[in-house]
Amino acid sequence: MNALFFKITLICYFLGTLAFLAYLLTGKKESLSRFSLVTTGIGFAFHTITLITRLFEVGYVSLTHLSDAMDFFAWSLVMVFLLVEFRFRIHVLGSFVLPIALISLLSGAVLPTEIRSPDTVMHRAWVYLHTALALLGAVGFAIAFLVGMMYLIQERLLKSKQFNNLYNKLPSLDLLDDLNHKAVILGFGLLTLGIIIGAWGAGYVSGWFWDPRKVFSLAIWLFYLIVLHGRITVGWRAKKAAYLAIIGFVGVILSFVGVDLIWKGQHSFL
Repeated sequence: MNALFFKITLICYFLGTLAFLAYLLTGKKESLSRFSLVTTGIGFAFHTITLITRLFEVGYVSLTHLSDAMDFFAWSLVMVFLLVEFRFRIHVLGSFVLPIALISLLSGAVLPTEIRSPDTVMHRAWVYLHTALALLGAVGFAIAFLVGMMYLIQERLLKSKQFNNLYNKLPSLDLLDDLNHKAVILGFGLLTLGIIIGAWGAGYVSGWFWDPRKVFSLAIWLFYLIVLHGRITVGWRAKKAAYLAIIGFVGVILSFVGVDLIWKGQHSFL
């Protein structure tokens, strides 16, 4: 049954991606707008059911493998998009969010799965809380990355005076810059909590140790700390903030995926 729900999720996300891209590239059509949003909502519902049924099957939430993490990342990314859509009505954001969610879900599906339970209840609790917070932080940085891309596209259209359908669908530069800032704050706050809980748990369970993922995570944390500080003190806004959000998310991808594929060490999902 879980496999059936997962396949329905993939189909809905695939149809939603096609509809969102068609909405982005064609004239403003309310039918495409409604279809893409409804399809995404249905896909998210089945995605949630998939995670719940998997919880009942194995007895606990599995986030110990890269495939599980990418599945949870896709679910969280769609959830945040739906919340942003409900609050700000930025429908075009789905044209950027859903393809990434679909790619993440498909990538996780082709990876080998090895469900592995931590040794103790305490160990299990901090591992999953630490991982979930870190992944939710990555979702915040992903939204900042996508909004940054939208900002650069809109800014270029405005400078070249191309007032076409895409220009009309994209939000104003001020709103995009504000969303970028809020997304970075959200991601930074969640990542900070994840690092604190992870550091405490590592010392409690297995002692302190350093590995590539910790180094990357600390580097990412410092990078976004500098970005937030620069925005407040130096005025790193607008185009510069958009570029920084894109650069930062590249580091996030290297941390969550590259470490697993290259090192596969003690702190790896694998």
